[in-house]
Amino acid sequence: MSTEQPAPEEHVEWRRVHKVTPVLQAWKVIVAVFAVLVWQNVETITELWDDRDTVNWTLVLLIGGGAILLLLLVLAVYSVLSWRMMRYAVGRDAVFLHSGILFRQQRHARLNRIQAVDVVQPLLARLFGLAQLKIETAGGGGSSVVLAFLKEEEAQRLRREVLDRAAGRAPAAPTADGAPDEAPGAAPAPAVHPEAERELLEVPTGRLVGSLLLSGSMIGLVLLLVGLLVAAVVTGSPGPLFGALPGIFGWGTYLWGRFTGGFNFRAAISPDGIRLRYGLLEQRTQTVPPGRIHAVGLKQPLLWRRRGWWRVEVNVAGYSAVETQTESTTGTVLLPVGTRGEALTALWLVLPDLGVADPKAVIDGALEGEGQDGGFLTSPRSARWLDPVSWRRNGVQLTDRAVLVRRGRLSRSLAIVPHERTQSLALSQGPLERRAGLANIAPATVGGPVSTTAHHLGAMTALAVLGEASRMSREARHRESPEEWMERVGLVPPRAPAAPPVDVPPAGPPVAGPPPAVDAPPAGPPVVGPPAGLPLDPPPAGPAVDGPLLGAPADLPPPAPHERR
Repeated sequence: MSTEQPAPEEHVEWRRVHKVTPVLQAWKVIVAVFAVLVWQNVETITELWDDRDTVNWTLVLLIGGGAILLLLLVLAVYSVLSWRMMRYAVGRDAVFLHSGILFRQQRHARLNRIQAVDVVQPLLARLFGLAQLKIETAGGGGSSVVLAFLKEEEAQRLRREVLDRAAGRAPAAPTADGAPDEAPGAAPAPAVHPEAERELLEVPTGRLVGSLLLSGSMIGLVLLLVGLLVAAVVTGSPGPLFGALPGIFGWGTYLWGRFTGGFNFRAAISPDGIRLRYGLLEQRTQTVPPGRIHAVGLKQPLLWRRRGWWRVEVNVAGYSAVETQTESTTGTVLLPVGTRGEALTALWLVLPDLGVADPKAVIDGALEGEGQDGGFLTSPRSARWLDPVSWRRNGVQLTDRAVLVRRGRLSRSLAIVPHERTQSLALSQGPLERRAGLANIAPATVGGPVSTTAHHLGAMTALAVLGEASRMSREARHRESPEEWMERVGLVPPRAPAAPPVDVPPAGPPVAGPPPAVDAPPAGPPVVGPPAGLPLDPPPAGPAVDGPLLGAPADLPPPAPHERR
């Protein structure tokens, strides 16, 4: 963030946040100050209570009430000044936020650096019908721009405006009847309502609770509590329990974050990208364009195997450096817990084509197979001394579209990195691996919960994979526009060829030769329809999709105007 201002020739409309914003932002400070004052004056309060029969309570109440009124007056003046100094604007190239009284702060988020836009409703803000808009950018911690607080409908409208501008589309201007209308002179927008979306995934509360009860974290916490209780009984002192309270509190906070982050979880596809909604006390609406996802990971702990449950996580640009405990457990989750079919649907939202002729065999080998099942390159027998449990599960496979990394025998996991999202490729060897002729290879992505390292491959195999993956990554670097993504997933029908322009371009010097050609993305393998036997029902005939479908849930025609606005 810097102190960039809008260009002098650019006219931007400065807007203000809601008037109760300073109160909603300052209530934690007020409670903390009150708690500190009470804590520091415990002895005085105790003495007053002991001498309550001789104390002049009228004087005490007058002094205390006057101090409280003076404090409230100062806070009210500060809140009014803070609100008047806080303003924001959406320009051609960035979103600007100015705030501060004594120390002025000017922040901006460039539109071409925006990774995700979230609408967050804390519990207190929900009581007032307010929300905050959090704009995540490509940067470290503290790089986001938070516009708080706005009316909920205004926050949703502003989210659409920011995403439209970031995607290079002219924002729709509301008409008299509230329906969106195209801005004058703007390029024709896709024929879809800005809030149209199709919900695909939903996590029942019972399944979420069951997944937490069967998680290693919950079982470890229960065992720890039982051990501490036994120690307290044997020693006859509660010292072990009190000594472990900080650790127990942190452990419980993590599990509570997993529960609140998966409560009422829903995932849908929308014209802006993948729309996620979740939260118990704090409700969040997260919109992630599919092009911002750099890796997808499917995980299955040992105790989930009998239920057939999977967890889907992603590495998203802009969420690599989380700022709160809530974001660390929810900001990069595409599916908290779901069946195998639901996990493949979540994977399809990001990567609808694996680039192989038989995706079912590859998925079966990746999720549940071992050895060379599904065409994976695995660790040699020399790796069993370094990894005796899961050496046969370790494997890597290169397809036309992605790098697949499989590992884990007790807790299974699969990481998928599209070739065009690979930042770099690394090959590493430790001293024991060098002696055994082994090496590790890792396609690097943005930071996140998905680990992409393939362990203990043969040294020559790792070198061959490194060279081939580098070549595929160079060939696959092309970007898909939001309109093309909407056509691919079936939100809008394929566009007709554009008509020749009517306006005559301004006269200029004649240019010899034909106009430059536009490079087309590499063509995928032609396959007619999805392969049979996928975990999800294949879709009926619909918009054409390059390559075999991984498991699209169903044909997705343009939603009707009344669907999920």
